Formats: sequence, C-alpha cells, structure tokens
Amino acid sequence: MTDDIVKSVRQFIGEHVQDGELGDDHDIFATGSVSSLFAVQLVMWVERSFGITVHPTDLDIENFRTVNHVVRFVEARRAAAPA
Repeated sequence: MTDDIVKSVRQFIGEHVQDGELGDDHDIFATGSVSSLFAVQLVMWVERSFGITVHPTDLDIENFRTVNHVVRFVEARRAAAPA
C-alpha cells in the first residue's frame, strides 16, 4: 500500500469518525462511527483526491468500509487506469 494514500485516507476518515479509535481495519459503517451521508462524502472525496471515477458498480460498501478497503480500492482503480 502506498503510504501517502494510507495517510490521506486515514486523515480524511479520522476527521469524520465519532469515536476516538480509528484503526485501519475499523469498520466505520458497522460500528455507527459515521452517518450514511458520510458514504456519499467519502465517495466524492475519493474521486477528487485521487483523480479516479467511482462507477455505479463500485458503490459497494465493501470498497469503503475501512481505511484499508478504501486504499485497496484506490490502488486497484489507479492500476486499471489507462496509461
């Protein structure tokens, strides 16, 4: 995983979680750490911050559930992007 991506995702999510503990595998949706509106904000932030497009088929909670899930999603989209 790219350290810059991890740090960026961790910081963004950390600014929005309502509990004090945010590990990279902390399930922010299952624990109620964020509101459902945050899911939309997170998707929009990912698109803007990393220059990728999140397609309707990508809108699976598994892609955005934890810091690590978001990082893997971003890395996969970047790897699949045409050079």
